Amino acid sequence: MGKTVDLIAVQKAIIDTLKQEGKTQKEISERIGCSQSAVSRHLSGKSVGRKKCGKKRCTTRRGNRTLRKIVEKDRFQTLGDLRKQWTESGVGTSRATVHRRVLLNQKQRQKRLTWATEKQHWTVAQWSKVLFSDESKFCMSFGNQGARVWRKTGEKEMPKCLKSSVKYPQSVMVWGAMSAAGVGPLCFIKGRVNAASYQEILEHFMLPSAEKLYGDEDFVFQNDLAPAHSAKTTGK
Repeated sequence: MGKTVDLIAVQKAIIDTLKQEGKTQKEISERIGCSQSAVSRHLSGKSVGRKKCGKKRCTTRRGNRTLRKIVEKDRFQTLGDLRKQWTESGVGTSRATVHRRVLLNQKQRQKRLTWATEKQHWTVAQWSKVLFSDESKFCMSFGNQGARVWRKTGEKEMPKCLKSSVKYPQSVMVWGAMSAAGVGPLCFIKGRVNAASYQEILEHFMLPSAEKLYGDEDFVFQNDLAPAHSAKTTGK
């Protein structure tokens, strides 16, 4: 995220606001998580190697004030959350911003395209037969690194800008499944997910979920190609 064109509207507005508050370019770059050169190029209005192009900056002083109020409601929001609320408040931010994309090789892209082409004409009834599943990790506490907080100079010790931390952060891994027919029970996983533990999840949680949601009807089970999911022993 080093170039000016990579900065989304929310970041640009925050840069302008922090600059007005007297923050240095280094402090601003650390606050929003981009390079110092990106901050410098935005503030100077310059771009590297080409004439400036694209839409003019869509933020106004009023829009910046609105953003500041949104930030003050919850100092620990992500940029994505800020952008969503800012847009909902009536600020016309552009969708032509940076998109986080998975790095794929040509073979992987072709597989995804083939899969999408095969499913493009599926009906609602067909999709309703799919049981989607995945695991996800949820953090219950923060360590020494803590969480990113949006604050102004002098607000370092404000209660709204502080979160408790522990030496050894706690997290929990959860497996779940859902479909148009409803959701299955959650499985709280201890340790890492390998082929053996994943097969136990399928036996004790996925199959009961499928029976509850579909009974004797046919269904399509979906999972990604994580090593534990695609292991030969899992596919048997």
